[in-house]
Amino acid sequence: MVVWSDNERAIINSIFSGLDYEEVGPSALGRCLVVYPWTKRHFTNFGNLSNAAAIQGNPKVAAHGIKVLHGLDMALKNMDNIKATYADLSVLHSEKLHVDPDNFRVLSDCLTIVVAARMGNAFTPETQAAFQKFLAVVVSALGKQYH
Repeated sequence: MVVWSDNERAIINSIFSGLDYEEVGPSALGRCLVVYPWTKRHFTNFGNLSNAAAIQGNPKVAAHGIKVLHGLDMALKNMDNIKATYADLSVLHSEKLHVDPDNFRVLSDCLTIVVAARMGNAFTPETQAAFQKFLAVVVSALGKQYH
């Protein structure tokens, strides 16, 4: 069980309350697909993903990036039980979609970079620590079915 301080909870809630999901989600997923090209194998039905411009301008990438961020809302609302909250998604990604669990980690890294860039100086080391702790718990929960 993860223990969250009141300050960590406040930081995480503050980050999400200030996010433009329609900008951050597509940017983070697009960055992941460009920087880690092997992750594109899960999106073969998304059309043209041949280069960075095509990926960043792809409406299916944008829609899925937004969906991923809204998926994080589930963890935000259930911070004391993230593993159970993501049990069905873990099964889906493991057994049906066959997503390499390391892809969750690289996407969380890309999301951290995008959020840090948007927040600028407000993304303090303390903010980063709380955000990365949150994402690490989500990544672990999504990978639970693989263990």
